Amino acid sequence: MDTFEQPMTTHRIGTGGRGSLENFRARRRAFRALHEAGCFVIPNPWDVGSGRYLQQLGFPALATTSAGFAFSQGLPDSEGALTCERNLAYIADIAGAVDVPVNADFASGYGASPQDVADNVTRCIATGVAGLSIEDATGDPSSPLYELPLAVERVRAAREAIDQSRADVLLTARAECFLVGHHDALRESIRRLQAFAEAGADVLFAPGPHDPTAIKALVDAVRPKPINVLVVRESGLSVADIAALGVRRISVGGALALAAWTGFTRAAQKLKSEGSFAGFASLVSYADINGFFVTDYRTRQSDGRRSAESPS
Repeated sequence: MDTFEQPMTTHRIGTGGRGSLENFRARRRAFRALHEAGCFVIPNPWDVGSGRYLQQLGFPALATTSAGFAFSQGLPDSEGALTCERNLAYIADIAGAVDVPVNADFASGYGASPQDVADNVTRCIATGVAGLSIEDATGDPSSPLYELPLAVERVRAAREAIDQSRADVLLTARAECFLVGHHDALRESIRRLQAFAEAGADVLFAPGPHDPTAIKALVDAVRPKPINVLVVRESGLSVADIAALGVRRISVGGALALAAWTGFTRAAQKLKSEGSFAGFASLVSYADINGFFVTDYRTRQSDGRRSAESPS
């Protein structure tokens, strides 16, 4: 195994099968190719089961969701609650459980200094991800964004960590202006994304806007580098509409996890407040879900046996 891709404590890259080094290399090549033309949807599983199901539907890549995972652990979506160690373990679980490229929602890199970001990015690479994102949000309501020079240095540090690993991992840089309520969010997002592109980001991302004019402005500002657009509500735009704006990648963040929470909370509230089982109407059947996992489990077992039997 190449020492530069030696895994840390959270994940062990093996020599064969789904978690092999060559497998992860192939996924990284495939992930980069997805960004070269067209537009694709990269949904966000919050656990292994949702990841396996999304893969089965045919999505070409998946992304982790800090919000979806945090809620499943009884935690708020914040770096203070969802620690680096815990997020790395979750990222490794998803990357090791599926056969498609995985992009890691790596928050703000779990450190303020560029060196901390670089160290943690190196650890994230070791989970086998094909890409990862770094935010410019500080988590401090009084000063919610890193000043641009430091934000750029943090992106540059992440870029250098990836280059030093010699792993072909795509770096996504996020400008959080819309999410923190910046007074001129579009203009500031463009300023930051252009600077992040110069610092070595492969993909640019300013979560928040659903307006086609704003999305197109972001696309044009960093062209030819690809833009990721986040869709977490019904905006009236379809995948085809967003693709026509020049967007390369569409993620859904915690929206699928919230869809699951929506069904759960409404059914639980009706059960408690009304003594009603009406929330169980129109459920997907046990047989359907269990049948999927029976087939999926048998496939994984068969793949594992073939991998074990193949010559090393």
